[in-house]
Amino acid sequence: MPELPEVETVRRGLEPILDHAIVACDVRRRDVIRDRCGDHPNPRRGRIDQCSLGIGSRVIGLERLGKQLALVIEDDEHRVRFIVIQLGMSGQVSLIDTPRIPDAKHVHVVWTLDDTRRVCFRDARRFGGVTLLNDRDALNECWSSLGPDALTITGAQLRDRLGSSARMIKAALLDQGVLAGVGNIYADEALYRAGIDPRTRCDALSGSQITDLARCTREVLRAAVRARGSTLRDYRDTSDQPGSAQLHHRVYGRAGQACSKCGSTIESTQIAQRTTCWCPICQC
Repeated sequence: MPELPEVETVRRGLEPILDHAIVACDVRRRDVIRDRCGDHPNPRRGRIDQCSLGIGSRVIGLERLGKQLALVIEDDEHRVRFIVIQLGMSGQVSLIDTPRIPDAKHVHVVWTLDDTRRVCFRDARRFGGVTLLNDRDALNECWSSLGPDALTITGAQLRDRLGSSARMIKAALLDQGVLAGVGNIYADEALYRAGIDPRTRCDALSGSQITDLARCTREVLRAAVRARGSTLRDYRDTSDQPGSAQLHHRVYGRAGQACSKCGSTIESTQIAQRTTCWCPICQC
């Protein structure tokens, strides 16, 4: 599942569409769109207003919180709307400048720009989707359940979000209400870098350990962004290229292998229904 580094890579890859107008939108599968601008009782059904899809508007911004990406669009009357894209498990966003859309089978939404380029949302497993929002207040409400962005998390923020929770720290890191953007990959990697056993209860962590974990989380995520994300199966950037951060994973997916630092065998277990890997010596 794409996490913060993958979504941030997509956000940066879409920067060339800034200041370009959307001239058309082809919705090929209606149920991947949640229209919060309309009045239909089911946001996945009903007719969608063209303005909500961005037709006739210019892309003026690209915002991200955690794993969620928002296109900021403005029409000729200076009304600002938002198109939120969630990649889910297999979602991809491509910027296409060729007449033919490659691998078009699972492309569900296509926006055409004023220079003929197209932004395509593809999602084979359909756990992601597109949400249309009327204004900034609606975006704030949409993102209100998310915690601070993991790319800029501070020790004080993380301490506040963890509170006195008795949960295992790995489970807490996976909770998007605690920290927005971290999933299974980077939770394992951040805990390894911080030297913290993923089974440790949150309320057993010292203040210095939480500060170190916040720093290590930032460092792991920034390194993954520089590597353009981790490609394990489906993820590609906007140019349909894989990332390379997976080449630098120290523990994630390496159960039974030797730790690159101490040589001990990496162990694994299930925490919050997710396979969790750690070094019993470096993270004791």
